[in-house]
Amino acid sequence: MKIANGVEMLEINSNIMGMDSVINPTLIWDKDTIMLVDAGYPGQLSKIREEIEKTGIEFNKLNKVLLTHQDIDHIGSLSSILESLPNEVKVFAHIEEKAYINGEKVPVKLAELETKLKNGAEELKMIYEKLKTGFENCKVNIDKTLTDGEELQCCGGIIVIFTPGHTPGHISLYLKESKTLIAGDLLMVKSGKLVAFPDSINFDNNLNEKSLKKLLKYDIETVICYHGGIYKGKVNERIERILRE
Repeated sequence: MKIANGVEMLEINSNIMGMDSVINPTLIWDKDTIMLVDAGYPGQLSKIREEIEKTGIEFNKLNKVLLTHQDIDHIGSLSSILESLPNEVKVFAHIEEKAYINGEKVPVKLAELETKLKNGAEELKMIYEKLKTGFENCKVNIDKTLTDGEELQCCGGIIVIFTPGHTPGHISLYLKESKTLIAGDLLMVKSGKLVAFPDSINFDNNLNEKSLKKLLKYDIETVICYHGGIYKGKVNERIERILRE
C-alpha cells in the first residue's frame, strides 16, 4: 500500500501455529537507497520478495535493512534475504538490540519462556524449542548501530526515535518528508483504532509509556504499525488519549 512517494507498506500474510495474521514491513527508497524496515517471520523470503516487486522495485536492488527490534517476526527472514541477494546489504539496528540479534545474548522473549519451563505444560516446551531453533537460525551481524535522535540522510530524512519498552532497544522511525511514523511494536491498530501493545507482551511497561510520550514532539500524520497496518488522522491527539487510558 502506497503511503507517500518512496514509502510503501507491505502486507505479508502469515499463519503462525494455526492462526492467520498479517504483518506490515515497510519499504522506503530514493535514487540511492532501497531500505526494508523489518524482515518478517522465518520462511517468508518469497512473500517478501513478491510484495517488494509489487511496488515496482526490484528485490535484487535492496541495499539496506533496518530492524526495529529483536523479535522473531521482525528478524526471521533476514538471513535468507541476505543470502539471496547478489549485492552487499547493510543491516541497521539500535545498539541495545545488537547482541540479541547477533546471538551474543538470549532474546528477551525466549528468556521469558525459559523461566516458565519448569512448571510449564508440554505444549509450552514445544513452543520454546521451536522459538529457540528459529532464533538460532536467523542470527545476523549488525553493520551499523543507531542512536536516539540520529537522522539517516536518505529518503527525505529518517529520524531514529529510541522507544524501549516492548524490548530493551526498540526503535521507531519518523519520516520527515511524509510525516509518517513507523511504529514497529510500540503501537498497533486494532479494529481501526490506534492502541498501545498489551502490557503482557512488553519487556518494561514503564519504559514503554515514556517512549509513547516521546512521540508527541513529532508532527505525525500517518502511523504504520507492524501489526494492524495504517492509522491516519489526529495521531498526536490519539497518542495523548492512549497515555490517559
